[in-house]
Amino acid sequence: QVQLVESGGGLVQAGGSLRLSCVTSESIYNMYRMEWHRQALGKSRELVARIKRVGTKSYADSVKGRFTISRDDYKNTVYLQMNSLKPEDTAVYYCAANEYGDSSDSVDYWGKGTLVTVSS
Repeated sequence: QVQLVESGGGLVQAGGSLRLSCVTSESIYNMYRMEWHRQALGKSRELVARIKRVGTKSYADSVKGRFTISRDDYKNTVYLQMNSLKPEDTAVYYCAANEYGDSSDSVDYWGKGTLVTVSS
């Protein structure tokens, strides 16, 4: 069972920045795809960003140009750099992994999440 542990959440003012980290218990290179999702209070979980083993990245429209996903295979870590934060970015952010690329939407492993709160 692969463990994912997120860190870096916290309270920030609108317009500020945070960097989230997700450390995996196994080689990140074994994962076909790493993702960040978020869930705001009373809303369903949504995909924020994803990065494939080959380096291809994609983002939700709501965060394009503000968030950047990256990975460090040597540190087994995925990052989410979040800039120009808005109150509507407030959510619990989850790291996720798809190991085999068997589906465009499935997730094999989830982290427990880290809370990001953006004050206006």
